[in-house]
Amino acid sequence: MFQGSMVALVTPMDQDGNIDELSLRNLIDYHVDNQTDAIVAVGTTGESATLNHDEHCRVIRIAVEQAAGRIPVIAGTGSNSTDEAIEYTNCAKKVGADACLLVTPYYNKPTQEGLYQHYKKIAEAVNIPQLLYNVPGRTACDMLPATVKRLAEINNIIGIKEAVGEITRIRELLELANDHFAIYSGDDATALQLILLGGKGTISVTANVAPQAMHDMCHLALSGNRDEAEAINQNLMSLHQNLFVEANPIPVKWALNKMGLIPEGIRLPLTILSEQYHEIVTQAIQDQHVN
Repeated sequence: MFQGSMVALVTPMDQDGNIDELSLRNLIDYHVDNQTDAIVAVGTTGESATLNHDEHCRVIRIAVEQAAGRIPVIAGTGSNSTDEAIEYTNCAKKVGADACLLVTPYYNKPTQEGLYQHYKKIAEAVNIPQLLYNVPGRTACDMLPATVKRLAEINNIIGIKEAVGEITRIRELLELANDHFAIYSGDDATALQLILLGGKGTISVTANVAPQAMHDMCHLALSGNRDEAEAINQNLMSLHQNLFVEANPIPVKWALNKMGLIPEGIRLPLTILSEQYHEIVTQAIQDQHVN
């Protein structure tokens, strides 16, 4: 079972929006050096929505190659088409990903039964560990705990990334956790609280910019060192908040560019961070002593 700080990795691009393979490989080495606990490739932060099928599989393959067993790779393989999600998940398995992360189908608003059948079909089609991902603020689709409970009974569905960020929801999901099924945060601002309540870690945007601090915070929390974990988390709070002043991954890609880790490229319809937010994101980076 995965635990700790799992980075929702950006996909580096040049100014024309082409994938920058060298920067991607260097980023993975950066995370290994800074003790990130797992790489999550081609999720929302990795701009999965604008990568074509070949690019999607290529980024996963590069991540697996560069990680080279030093760090687990979880591949984002979700789609609002069940058949397409199966294709992406098959691709991830073939190139050697350790697990897959599948976002709830977006835009088409399935019922709870539709969600259950969607994930059940993918799990039965591809024998690889799979994580559910619920982020209704982006998908207009909320997978309820009762549906999660049904899916948790499927052997290769091993956990959920929950991004609702509400403690009531977190408590409901934690009642489902066991040695087979884990709860992970998808909301940086409440990740510490989830871990202290019994979650196993977080899939984090902040970890792109402050990987060592996120690793330390998560592992202190997992070991029960609340005070030390809270002190680190307080120091990270400006990043938790200000990396979302515009739609993710706009601010985090801008921050990583200013840190000299990636080019400034991002794909339309996303654009480079608006000038009015430059100072606030710069200050958040400087406050954490990560530049």
